[in-house]
Amino acid sequence: MRNPFRSLRRTLGLSVATLALAGTAISASAETRVTYKSASAGTAYYQMGVELSEAIRQGTDDAIILTLEESQGSVQNVMEVMARQGNYVFTTPPALVDQAMAGEGAFAERQNPRFQEIRGLFPIPSITMHFVLAGDQGATDITALEGKHLLIGRGTFGAREAARYLALFGLEESVKIADAAIGSGPDALKNGQIDGFVTASSFPSPNVIETAASMPVTLVSLTDEQIEQTGAPRQTIPGGTYPGVDKDVETTSLPVIAYTTTYMDDDTAYTLTKTFWERRDAMAEEAAWWSSISPEMLENMTGPLHPGALRYYEEAGIEVPDALR
Repeated sequence: MRNPFRSLRRTLGLSVATLALAGTAISASAETRVTYKSASAGTAYYQMGVELSEAIRQGTDDAIILTLEESQGSVQNVMEVMARQGNYVFTTPPALVDQAMAGEGAFAERQNPRFQEIRGLFPIPSITMHFVLAGDQGATDITALEGKHLLIGRGTFGAREAARYLALFGLEESVKIADAAIGSGPDALKNGQIDGFVTASSFPSPNVIETAASMPVTLVSLTDEQIEQTGAPRQTIPGGTYPGVDKDVETTSLPVIAYTTTYMDDDTAYTLTKTFWERRDAMAEEAAWWSSISPEMLENMTGPLHPGALRYYEEAGIEVPDALR
């Protein structure tokens, strides 16, 4: 006679196994993937992406995975909003978001209603202008660029800002511009193909560290009057940040924000923002640039916050400017 209890045990065993497999499938499907687009490989902002990706992975127990994509600059990052769907996070100075929403500047001929769907998440370290020359002076003034062969890159904020400064200080006719991507700057300088390069990244910049490790470098330091002429915020690179540059270097900077779009759901935006702030101190222990981040930097953001990010700031008691709500 067939044992009904044995049959029941088999049925229960199958049910438990089925539930276990289903649970595994649900767990796998619960993993959220986010594309993170910031800068070209070898730059400080690409390295920040690597660090942020690991911080989010650890902070969410692998529930959110950031996949890095190399970028040629902030304008490209914003432009891709037109085509991106799903969880797209990108970094850019907030001024470019303003331009995109208003259909001005680089976006004047490529206006798109998708730009109105851009939403803010959190600040990241500011862009700092580095004018790097071969030589052992440590720090020098802007006139040292006269007659030099300089690599400033293509299509990036740093390239546009460098060109603006050269024009502003009457150097555009005397400086030869190399036609190459900024990533080739360190090797080109070490090989003697150029006299210097300009990189816009948070300090300490991997490009400058790489170069200074193998040859003497000099950084251009601006005067108070020159900084005022640029109209950009002052940034001091402390002496000792780079080998051989023992004096403080005065330069300029630009705030940078991590943005997404309304395609991201509220819970994902909430978890990303919460995890970023909760992991900030741990990231700063590994890389000094994260220590510069504070909630007060939300004042630099333009365009509204993502509702999920806003929920975190309100829960954390962080003051949010009315313009971001």
